Amino acid sequence: MKLRFDDDVEAFRAEFVAFLEANRPSLEEMAAEPSLSTGHMPGWLRRWTRTLFDHGWLVPGWPPELGGRNASSIETLVYMEELTRHRVPRHANVQGLAIIAPSIIDYGTPEQVEQYAMPILRGELTACLGMSEPGAGSDLAALSCKAVLEGDEWVISGQKVWTSGANYADFCFLFCRTDPTATKHKGISIVLVPMDAPGITVRPLPEIVHPDEPDLNEVFLDEVRVPAGNLVGGLNNGWAMANGSLAHERGMVWVTAVMGLEAAVAWLLELAPSYVAPMGPVERALAVDEIVGIAIDTEAARCLGYRGFAKLARGGTAPEQALMKLYASDCRQQVARIAAEVQGADALGIGVIPNDGQLAVDEPRGTWLEQYFQSFANTISAGTSEIQRNIIAERVLGLPRG
Repeated sequence: MKLRFDDDVEAFRAEFVAFLEANRPSLEEMAAEPSLSTGHMPGWLRRWTRTLFDHGWLVPGWPPELGGRNASSIETLVYMEELTRHRVPRHANVQGLAIIAPSIIDYGTPEQVEQYAMPILRGELTACLGMSEPGAGSDLAALSCKAVLEGDEWVISGQKVWTSGANYADFCFLFCRTDPTATKHKGISIVLVPMDAPGITVRPLPEIVHPDEPDLNEVFLDEVRVPAGNLVGGLNNGWAMANGSLAHERGMVWVTAVMGLEAAVAWLLELAPSYVAPMGPVERALAVDEIVGIAIDTEAARCLGYRGFAKLARGGTAPEQALMKLYASDCRQQVARIAAEVQGADALGIGVIPNDGQLAVDEPRGTWLEQYFQSFANTISAGTSEIQRNIIAERVLGLPRG
């Protein structure tokens, strides 16, 4: 069996590749403002985002007025493949593009779309997602940050944590409790909160791997006042929204994860022979077995992603999509661990991929040992691996709750 795309899809791919080759930012531009690891939007990336928007390549599956070209789901898949293969980011504010802007477009008022969503798509504004709290991590419904309506204003008090990009965002897409008497899933609303509003304090959380480039933050809100019109999607409708537009492009996000894995494994395979050859027979056999094993697992991840995507493209359900986040996170951790163990002390200084100045936003970076440390964050963010296993057990396998 040989997998291939139809001729019209390949023509779509060729058109996008030609656009990239003619318009992509130069290495000199990218190197002059390389602040992608924090999600900060440098000037060249703002310009590039606007170029993508104007030419219909920002979100191809959307209509032209939203930065797309009404592309099919399969065309969007090859678009994601080529974007990743060419190692070009489309937007540093990933949550803004993938979650917040589509949520506002789906549920917001025309004024909110024009004031908040469209500037994100044009690279003019950045947004952060105010969900997790000290007592509400994977369980969003346990949040306690409250918003009380006083006249024509919401008065908001509480705390958020692990808020990516809050230290540079223009506004927050804030989940808060607006009805404390309702059951925990029902009393939640979403309010748009300018990050320069009085009463907001942001404290960056330095990371062990990149202590000088904080992206995660604590956010404290002390009687922050915003207009009543900043409510998105209706009162106490936050949980429904969290299960709606927050799943935008859910059938595509695996592409970047898998291709990042493939790039890391390819680099490992290039480096490994010089380290494996001097080993003793038993140690060499064990090392080769692990290296080949992770290469096979990475190939399996791509096949799993394709199978799930094909089901979604046909309008069906895809349990494979529930597996991809867990599987990709685990593979990413294992490839870094294997590389660090094979290389020994050299893992302290040899990068995951060659540093040629073309690193994209989500691409593995740093030494192998740094990547191994960072991999533990990947098993926590966007839903912990433990929660993912519970979801798979209950919703995919039909097992009873423990």
